[in-house]
Amino acid sequence: MNHQGEWIPPNAPLDEGYWEALLRDGENGKAVPPAARVNLWDEQILSEPETQEEAADGQDRWRQARELMEQRDVLELPVVGCNRGGVLVEWKDLQGFVPASHLSSLSSSVDEDERRADLQRFVGTRLHLKIIEMDLENKKLILSERATHIDEDQRNELLNRLCPGDICQGRVTNLCSFGAFVDLGGFEGLVHISELSWGRVEHPSDVLTPDKSVEVYVLNVDRRRERVGLSIKRLQPDPWQSVQDLYQAGQIVEGVVTHIVKFGAFVEVEEGLEGLIHVSELTEENSSHPNDVVHKGDRVTVQILNVDSERRRIGLRLEQIKKRGSKLPNF
Repeated sequence: MNHQGEWIPPNAPLDEGYWEALLRDGENGKAVPPAARVNLWDEQILSEPETQEEAADGQDRWRQARELMEQRDVLELPVVGCNRGGVLVEWKDLQGFVPASHLSSLSSSVDEDERRADLQRFVGTRLHLKIIEMDLENKKLILSERATHIDEDQRNELLNRLCPGDICQGRVTNLCSFGAFVDLGGFEGLVHISELSWGRVEHPSDVLTPDKSVEVYVLNVDRRRERVGLSIKRLQPDPWQSVQDLYQAGQIVEGVVTHIVKFGAFVEVEEGLEGLIHVSELTEENSSHPNDVVHKGDRVTVQILNVDSERRRIGLRLEQIKKRGSKLPNF
C-alpha cells in the first residue's frame, strides 16, 4: 500500500511524478523563508523569444546543453538562488536547478533549519556540475554535483548490470518528502515512501537516517532515463499474506489510531496491518466527526468485524479508548 492507502503491485513502475514532486515540494516539503525563495522557472526569464534571432540563439543554446549532457561534460556555474528543494544556477542565459539530493557538499542533517541554512550558504558560490536531465518543452535544466564525482564507466556498468528482482546493499544519501535516495555504489536509486515499510510512513526520516546502510530490492530499471526504483519493504514478509490465519471476526485486539478521516479512523493492529473503524462503529451516540471520539495516537481496544485479505481490509468496532496520546510504534 502507498501512503494514501492504495495497493501498489510488485511490478509497479517508479512514480513518474517524483521529479515534479521534487521541484514542487522540495526535499522536505516545507518552504524556506521568503528571502531565500526564488521562482524556479521565472516566466520573465523563460518567456518566448521575441525575434527570430533570439529564437535561433535559444535553440542553439539548448542544442549545446544537450551535447554537454550526452558528453557528460563538467560545468562550473554560479549559484544565483535557492528554494525549498535545492539551488538555482545559471548557464549562459538559461536557468538550472540542482536538487538537494544531488549536492555532494550539502550536510546530511535532516533538521529543517540546518538544511535551510546550508542551502542559503551556496548562494554566491560556484559549483562543478553535470547536466543530468533537460526538458525543452517545459524549459527545465536539471544538474548534479554528485555526478561529477562518479566514475562513468563504473556507473554505466552498474546500471547495465541491475535487473528487477536484484537485492543490493546501499547507503542512504538523502531523505525527501517522497522517499529516500540510496547509493548502490556509483549510482543512486529511489525508494519511494510507499516502498519503505508495510506500515504507514509519514516521512522517510521516521524510518531512515542519512548514511545508514540498507538492503534494498530492485523494483524496476529505466536505463534510458537512468532511473532505478527500489524497495525496502519487499524484503520483509507481507503481513496481509497471513492475516486470516491470525485474525478472525469477533476477536478483540489492541491497536493505535494512525489516521482519521471523515468516514472513520484507521487503527494499526500490528506493523503493516491497518483496519478501519467506520464512523458508525465509533460510538452509539451521534457524532459529527471521528475526531470527536478518537485522536491520532490513541491506543484503543477494538473488535474485529471482518477480514478481507484479498482487498487488504479489516473492519473494526471501537470497544475502549485505552490511553490518549500513545506514541505510534516504531517501524
